[in-house]
Formats: sequence, structure tokens, C-alpha cells
Amino acid sequence: MTDTAIDKIAQRTPTRVARKVRGLSDRAIAWLFVGPTIFLLLAINIFPLIWTVYLSFTNFRANRPNREVEWVGLRNYERILTDSDIWLNMQATAHFLFWTIVFQVLIGFALAYLINKKFRGNDLWTTIIVLPMMLSPAVVGNFWTFLYQPQIGLFNYIIAFFIGADPSSFEMIGSVTLAPWSIVIVDTWMWTPFVMLICLAGLRSIPDYIYEAAEIDRASKWRQFWTITVPMVLPFLMLAVLFRGIENFKMFDLVVQLTGGGPGSITELASINLKREAFEKWRTGYSSAYAIILFVTVFGLASIYVKALNKVKER
Repeated sequence: MTDTAIDKIAQRTPTRVARKVRGLSDRAIAWLFVGPTIFLLLAINIFPLIWTVYLSFTNFRANRPNREVEWVGLRNYERILTDSDIWLNMQATAHFLFWTIVFQVLIGFALAYLINKKFRGNDLWTTIIVLPMMLSPAVVGNFWTFLYQPQIGLFNYIIAFFIGADPSSFEMIGSVTLAPWSIVIVDTWMWTPFVMLICLAGLRSIPDYIYEAAEIDRASKWRQFWTITVPMVLPFLMLAVLFRGIENFKMFDLVVQLTGGGPGSITELASINLKREAFEKWRTGYSSAYAIILFVTVFGLASIYVKALNKVKER
């Protein structure tokens, strides 16, 4: 904007408003601009949370808004914590969470370590590896559902080639034993590049002179890896685990597209079960208590983990 335009705006500003603006401090002007945004964030985030906490102590049903709402106290929380089916859902979530993080960290770090070595086609391979995380979970779910088909799916033929079995003799999605691993494989395929990029940033942040000093001291490559590379990349690895842990704890869309929580409820994660309680059974008060329990669990574990991460950074 030119000086002439600014002068025109200043001339058209009412005298009373101009005097008030001149009398404001820099902090007041900053709050004047930031205030509406903060108010909007509070309205979007804080109010729904408070409303959910209130509903968790009632028997409210969203499909029966005219029904008299009763205050049930901690009854919803007690029913959730003593429900064996919900604990099975939590076990399914823990299985999914643990193995996806293990595989993504190991494979992601290995890929980052290899790509960090300069070779021909480095940028091309990096782009190809990162492609899965650019796709929509719905697209990935449909794509892998086709690959998992026992009759025409490519995945069964690849596995059968290595183990010498009939491709139609096993079904990844329909098997109670294999279904939990099918969602682990897909999530690992999709989000390992994310972990790889974080690890790659950590590897490239290590100064070259540290390795040069280690070579002068005749430290082997193996010793350099364990005494220099791993300790200095560890904060980045822990950060990747934090991000993926939070995301996978609330995983929903990918698993719904793949298995829908089946067969039976073997892959029904906590988020899927919460959706069914809230929008299929319409137990709004009960599902609100369920959501609060999941929120407190994630928040508590993340807080403990962040403290551990900060201690590692301070070393």
C-alpha cells in the first residue's frame, strides 16, 4: 500500500476514533487484533469440552432432546471402567498403537539413515517413499482393501510366493488372527515416511566435525553410530513417537475403511467404539464420559512423555 493510500485512510478516519487509537499502547493494539481470534478458539475448543464434561454426568440422548435429562453422577464412568467389552477395545487399540510405532520407528529410522548417505537418485527415492503419506486415508483404505482380496489381491500373491502357500488359503481382513496385523501393515506403509522425514532432519542436524573427531580417535563406524548418531537423533525419534502415538490412539478413518472394526470386534479401536456409542446407539451422556476418559488418558500419557522428552533434550 502506497503512502498516498495510507494518507487517504488516515484522513477518512473519524477524529474521535483517531484520538482513541493514538492513546492505545502497543500491547493494547496487539490484544485488539489477537482478541477476536482467541475468543473464537475458546468458543470452538473450550465450550464444547465443558459441555461434554457436563453431559458425561447425565443420561442425555441426542436423538431424544425433549426427554427429561437426569443427573446420574459418576454412573457413566463406573459403567465404562467396568465394561469388559470396552477393555477389549482398549486392548485392540494398545496392540495397534504399540506395533505401528515399533515398525514405523525402526523402518523410518533405517530409511532415513540410508537416504542421508549421498547417492545418485537420492531425491527421487525420497519423493517416492514420501508418496503414501500424501494420500487420503479413505483412498489408502480402499486401495489396500483391494490388495487384501484373497482371490485377486496382489498382497496374497506376494506372501504366497515367499511362503509357498495358496494365495486364496488365507484372508487378511476376514481372519480374526490376521485382521489386527492387516491394519498395522497399512498404517506402517502410510506413515513410516513421516517418521523418516523427522529422523532425516535429526541426522542432518549432526555436525560433520563430530564424526571427524571420532575418526581421529579411531572410533569404528559401529561405535560412532551408538555414541553419536543414536543419542543425537533420539530427541527427534521421541518426537516422532509422540506425534504418531497421539494420532494412532484416535485412529478412525483408515480402520473403518479397511475392516470396519471386524471381523466381529477384533479391530474395533476405542475411537470406533466411541462413534458407535454416540451416533448409532445415541447414548450421548455415556459416550461423553467415554470421550473424557480417552482425553484424560491421552493427555496424561502425553504429559509424562513430554517431560521425559525434555530431560533427553537437556542432556
